[in-house]
Amino acid sequence: MTIRGFTIDGFLIALVLVVLAAIAVPGPGESGGVLHMDAIATYGVAVIFFLYGLTLAPERMHAGIRHWRVHIAVQLCTFVLFPIVVLVLGTPLKGFVPEEVWIGFFYLAALPSTVSSSVAMTSLARGNVPVAIFNATLSSLIGVFATPLLMAWFLSSTGVGMPLLPVIGKIVLLVLLPIIIGQIARHWLYAWATRNIKAIRLADRAIILAIVYNSFSDSIVEGVWAGHDVSLIVAIIVGVIALFFIIYGLMMIPCRMMGLNRADTIACLYCASKKSLATGVPLAKLMFSGSPALGLIIAPIMLYHFFQLLIVSVLANREGRRAAAEAHATA
Repeated sequence: MTIRGFTIDGFLIALVLVVLAAIAVPGPGESGGVLHMDAIATYGVAVIFFLYGLTLAPERMHAGIRHWRVHIAVQLCTFVLFPIVVLVLGTPLKGFVPEEVWIGFFYLAALPSTVSSSVAMTSLARGNVPVAIFNATLSSLIGVFATPLLMAWFLSSTGVGMPLLPVIGKIVLLVLLPIIIGQIARHWLYAWATRNIKAIRLADRAIILAIVYNSFSDSIVEGVWAGHDVSLIVAIIVGVIALFFIIYGLMMIPCRMMGLNRADTIACLYCASKKSLATGVPLAKLMFSGSPALGLIIAPIMLYHFFQLLIVSVLANREGRRAAAEAHATA
């Protein structure tokens, strides 16, 4: 859907509809319900990461590998700066939101960058696309282990705790192994995957929607949202928007200090400020398996995903028009 030149991702609309469905009719989507969404969600995680491995093209990373300063800045922002900002700014405010939402904000901070939208927005803004591809892909691979380790440290420091070894075991079995199998299968299925890339993306998103429906249905049935009104959603929205602009603003400092050109700066800012819902939802299903509060935990990343796309699409369109005007003037 396009409104005044801006494209609204149908996946975002589907996310909203799925959450509304969970609120209105949670029974079929709860664990053990007639739709068996919990089983679909559990085994669907492996399918998601198999498809990721199948469509992951290492050769596309080669063109951007030499921009090492940008890579260091992006990865440090993704896995170090984000958690620090959330801890520093969020700790004094954590008493005003449920504990699960506070965990959700740190989980958001611990996630890797998103791949598709980082590359797409960098391309729209006429930034350095190979650098965006390299950083987004590298971030996703690092996040397979960095995100659980960060969460294990955070939860242990808050007294909640997380059984790290079982979680790592699940991640190896349902995340890392499917990625490896997908990369191996790529030798035989590359042509098929290329022809059916839209169907692959549709399957990937359908599984994510199933996980979201199952998570919110469990939360509704267990009464996790009872006692919370729209003010909690407003607070999360304010928090994720503030977090985005703080990170975006802070990342301008190293970009200027390193003297990056316009194209590299755009790739750095767009990759560093993004967080992956596609990785966050299935990983949360593995890490917080059985928790009825999963709907609350993933609420920050869902809302951050929505607003990061909205904000960056505005920025990318503006940068793209500016670059086109400069190129036209030069010509």
